[in-house]
Amino acid sequence: MVRSQAQGATADLTIGRVAAAAGVNVETIRYYQRRGLMPEPDKPARGQRRYAADAVRRIRFIRRAQVLGFTLEEIGSLLKLDQAHACVETRELAAHKLEGIERRLADLKAMRRALTLLLRECEMGATKGACPIIDALVAG
Repeated sequence: MVRSQAQGATADLTIGRVAAAAGVNVETIRYYQRRGLMPEPDKPARGQRRYAADAVRRIRFIRRAQVLGFTLEEIGSLLKLDQAHACVETRELAAHKLEGIERRLADLKAMRRALTLLLRECEMGATKGACPIIDALVAG
């Protein structure tokens, strides 16, 4: 799926072209390189570093994983698991991520209920002068 340049792909793209093709900024690629998510090609004595076309796929993979809520550290793990063809471990990591999302959703629903109740109190004019929302936050 997301293979590195070392696997024989022709390196013929500049960092600018890779960035444009992947829909990211050049600095994003450099950041991914510093974080160990992207290999940095060797720089020839004269000239620019050249990237293989699979660099674009790797960046797209990283971006899609971020959209799904994976941290850059977790994405690094996913990339290592991909290289090891470790589907079971990858599934476990994704399942763990889903559990975290479910917990956050439950927390958000509880927050929504609490705020809805406070807004109703405020709309009903439950108290004269004092704001029920402020009172609830102070009493918290």
